[in-house]
Amino acid sequence: MKFFLITDNIDTLMGMRLVGIEGVVLHERSKLLMEVERVLHDDTVGILLITTKLIELCPEVISELKLKRTKPLIVEIPDRHGDSKIGMSIDEYVSEAIGVKL
Repeated sequence: MKFFLITDNIDTLMGMRLVGIEGVVLHERSKLLMEVERVLHDDTVGILLITTKLIELCPEVISELKLKRTKPLIVEIPDRHGDSKIGMSIDEYVSEAIGVKL
């Protein structure tokens, strides 16, 4: 099994290539969806990394795939321009989920 990266940033791709992870740089929703579909049919890919900014282009599709597909594992990664809640603490996640501040 291998990793595959879909990113909107060439710097992220270059960094991942340094550790042996191949990928593509995309900026459009339609191309993103085509590439995700291609990767879903590639049995050699075990983990699909997608940058936050690209997930924001089609969050409903990615969420659906995360819930229904067991392979590949889809992981959101921040890039240097990302502004996401990835670093949110467990307390904040629970508070947001149940609607009560802990």
